[in-house]
Amino acid sequence: MLEYVHKHIVAELQQSVKTDMIFILSSILLNLLTLAINSGMVEKSRTDDTVLVVMFLFIGLVILVNIVAIFGLLKGKETRTKLLNGIIEMYRDQKVDKYYDISLLGSYSVRYNLFIMVVVCTGVLSIIVPLVMR
Repeated sequence: MLEYVHKHIVAELQQSVKTDMIFILSSILLNLLTLAINSGMVEKSRTDDTVLVVMFLFIGLVILVNIVAIFGLLKGKETRTKLLNGIIEMYRDQKVDKYYDISLLGSYSVRYNLFIMVVVCTGVLSIIVPLVMR
């Protein structure tokens, strides 16, 4: 039964990684795509208010998607911590915890914070650059 629980926790960790990757890639791709589209519309937006409205719609989409991605990554971070704490407890019970360095939990936390920072930075750039160009 213990082996089954261990496999289940590892499978949950693998699923969490896939979900986090979707959040990260989709938000960054949207940010870069919005940067390109809005930058391309800057000249036209000076004379056409409809284009300006479209630019602000893209900005709203970027904000919304980035908020969803950040909350998703924060939940992923929390889930990973809980699952790894469960594995560590299991290892302690089996007296094999010396083979897992607990400092890895801090490294995972830093990594999630860096992912969130990348999402935020690309999002901010995708909003600010076209507005400054305007």
